[in-house]
Amino acid sequence: MSQGEQPEVTVLVPALNEQDTIAEVLDRVLALPLRVQIIVIDDGSTDRTPVILDGYRDRVLVLTNRMRGGKGNAIRQALPHAKGVATIVQDADLEYMPEEIPALVRPILDGEANVVYGTRFASGLPQGMALPNKVVNRMLAWSVGALYLRRVTDEATCYKAFRTDLLTRMNLECRRFEFCPEVTAKSIRLGERIVEIPISYVPRNKAAGKKIRWTDAPDAFWTLFKHRFKRF
Repeated sequence: MSQGEQPEVTVLVPALNEQDTIAEVLDRVLALPLRVQIIVIDDGSTDRTPVILDGYRDRVLVLTNRMRGGKGNAIRQALPHAKGVATIVQDADLEYMPEEIPALVRPILDGEANVVYGTRFASGLPQGMALPNKVVNRMLAWSVGALYLRRVTDEATCYKAFRTDLLTRMNLECRRFEFCPEVTAKSIRLGERIVEIPISYVPRNKAAGKKIRWTDAPDAFWTLFKHRFKRF
């Protein structure tokens, strides 16, 4: 990307103790056929993640938190620095394939949509996902339909892409994993159509470092309900 050119997409990468995958994630995002701005938020890592990130500071904006603040807080922290036409979140593991980002942001860059979700459930439930997580994902999708009268197959997907100015206008409040239900609720309330595109997905388990748990579900349901009626 030439100096002075606006990035086509800003990729936000919240990271907490991801020494095994962070370098590969960044290398693959940097190789995308797009003008990309990458913002990594190191959310209090205690492993070698900060050392690895030091080697990318010439190509990546790194924001560092000494104390853990949560994924939603990390995203809110990074958003004022986002310069891309579109913004998407990339988890710092390899459950999601960075090579699919161009297809997800293309409808936004072409002016055809302002919100695009990558759905893991286009061909049914993915293999390897724990049963409680499958149940919660189905219930979250049902809740969106019940509360907002909109059909969304994968409310909790990490791959959510937005026009950056739209995401900024949402005045996010999330601190942890409430980011997903909050942006879903606010997108619909702002009159936006959520376009879903099938994506690949390789679930990882707790032993491999997965942070979110099915026990985070109550916060997600409450967030959907709260923002159905809350002014913003």
